[in-house]
Amino acid sequence: MFRKLAITTATAIALIPAASFAAGGSEGHIENIQFSFDGPFGKFDQNQLQRGLQIYTEVCAACHGLKYVPLRTLADSDGVGLPEDQMRAYAEQNFEIFDPELDDYRAAKPTDHFPANDGAGAPDLSMMAKARAGFHGPYGLGLNQLFKGMGGAEYIAALLNGYTGEEKEEAGTILYENTAFPGGWISMSPPLSDELVEFADGHANDLHHLSEDVAAFLMWAAEPQMMARKQSGLVGVLFLALLSVLLYATNKRLWASVKGKKTT
Repeated sequence: MFRKLAITTATAIALIPAASFAAGGSEGHIENIQFSFDGPFGKFDQNQLQRGLQIYTEVCAACHGLKYVPLRTLADSDGVGLPEDQMRAYAEQNFEIFDPELDDYRAAKPTDHFPANDGAGAPDLSMMAKARAGFHGPYGLGLNQLFKGMGGAEYIAALLNGYTGEEKEEAGTILYENTAFPGGWISMSPPLSDELVEFADGHANDLHHLSEDVAAFLMWAAEPQMMARKQSGLVGVLFLALLSVLLYATNKRLWASVKGKKTT
C-alpha cells in the first residue's frame, strides 16, 4: 500500500511542471546574482540602495507605489542610510499625502509611508521581492533559501533585463516579449534603458547595473530588517551550539557512575 502511495505521489509531482507548461504557465529564465546581502553574513550595500532609491523615484514611482514602507526607514543605518535631513527633504520634495484633517494634500513627513500608486493598474512593489520566487525546487527542505535565497531580487533584475524587443497586440492591449516573465509576454513596457538615470558619483548606469540596483532596493523595501534578522539568527545558532555542549557534558557527568558499573 505504501509503495503504491509513494509511486502515485512521485508521479503526480513529476507531472506538475508538464501540466503548468501546457497551461501556459512556463517559468522564465532566472540567473543567480551575487548580491551583497546574500548568505548568512551578507549586508546591504548602502550605495547600491541609494542608487536604487533614485531609480525608483525617477522611473518606477510614476506607476508603482510602496505603501507599506515608512519614509523614516530611509534613514536606518542598516538600510538606505540617508542622513536625517536628507530623508526629510526627500519626503517633502517628492511626495504629497492626502491629510483627512486638512481635507487637502500636504508635503510628506517622515512619519508617512510612501504613497500608494495603482492608478495605472500597476502592482504595489512593497513586498514584490518576497512575493516572487526566482528559484524553484524543494522549498520544504529549505535548500533554496540556504544556497540561493528565494531569488526575488534576481527575478526583478531578470525581468527588467528580459525584454526582447518583440511586441504583439491581444484584446486591444500591447504585450511585450520577456524571457523572465512566466508565459513569455508582459503588458508593462520596458521601464529601463541604458543611461536613463544619471548618478552623482558617476557609477555605471547601463541597463544591467540599473536593474540590479533597483532590485536590491526593492529587496530592502520588502525586508528592511534583514540585517537584524541575520544577526539574531547567528546569536541563536551560537547559543544553541553552546547549549548542546553543556547538555552533552551534563549528560556525561550524570550517567558516568552508572555507565562505569559492570552488570552481572
